[in-house]
Amino acid sequence: MMRRLQDLLDEMERDPSLDDPDRLRDRIEALDRLDAYLQGEESKSENESRVGDGTIPRARAIYSKLEAANRELYERVRFRIQQGDGIDSLRQWLPAVDCGAAAVEKGLGYDYLDELIGGVLQFPAPAGDVVALAPEMVFYQPTPARHIFDLIGRTALTEEDLFIDLGSGLGHVPLLVSICTRARCIGIELQTAYVDCARRVAEKLNLSRATFIQQDVRAADLSHGTVFYLYTPFTGSILRVVLASLRREGESREIRICSFGPCATQIAEELWLQAVGAPDEGRITMFRSRN
Repeated sequence: MMRRLQDLLDEMERDPSLDDPDRLRDRIEALDRLDAYLQGEESKSENESRVGDGTIPRARAIYSKLEAANRELYERVRFRIQQGDGIDSLRQWLPAVDCGAAAVEKGLGYDYLDELIGGVLQFPAPAGDVVALAPEMVFYQPTPARHIFDLIGRTALTEEDLFIDLGSGLGHVPLLVSICTRARCIGIELQTAYVDCARRVAEKLNLSRATFIQQDVRAADLSHGTVFYLYTPFTGSILRVVLASLRREGESREIRICSFGPCATQIAEELWLQAVGAPDEGRITMFRSRN
């Protein structure tokens, strides 16, 4: 194992371009490989660890150097977002998006884009307690970044749109939509601690079009929304109540609903909605109200 680590370090040191901003994905992959070795080393006892040959300190030094390069990049992107240049600051790392079935890798796994977005948004740790969820409410899990960018590309939001995330958690989706489009965005979330985090990030990045509301979605005002997003935040009767509210909104105007996860199957059963493509739990499914 130590020999393989030494070979990996030699390979990284022979490639000075690994520090280049454009090599973000390669750096993240290199950090993951190093992390696997370093975590294994930390799990050993002091007698087992070969700290004397200098390999582990060398690995840690390279790890710190790569992390520093990423932090510098994240700060540059943050600055451009604060100046209103969000989409261009992220464009070079974004996958091509379209309406084709193969446009985005399906599933719940996270990748280098999530590392990028986490480093740029820099969510503070939630302050205060996270309240216990009622039955039929689903534990929060952020939408993988590639799916958010897929949503942004397929919805083609404009400044005329109001995007509402029903159960927004820490706010990943409204924040990225606000960064990458001219749409107004609202995140509605029950957990006060999550709402506070989202508001702090929006304020630091000067995202004036992103608003976060602490509220039970069943009591929320949805009257001006044009596009709604649900990452299966609730199931059963709660989901039925929310869909009934959305149906009433769809009676007076066209709305779109984007869903991710198991709730897409139930939403597809709503006769007042028409799916844009086949519903797919592994990818965001978009629906339009029938007028």
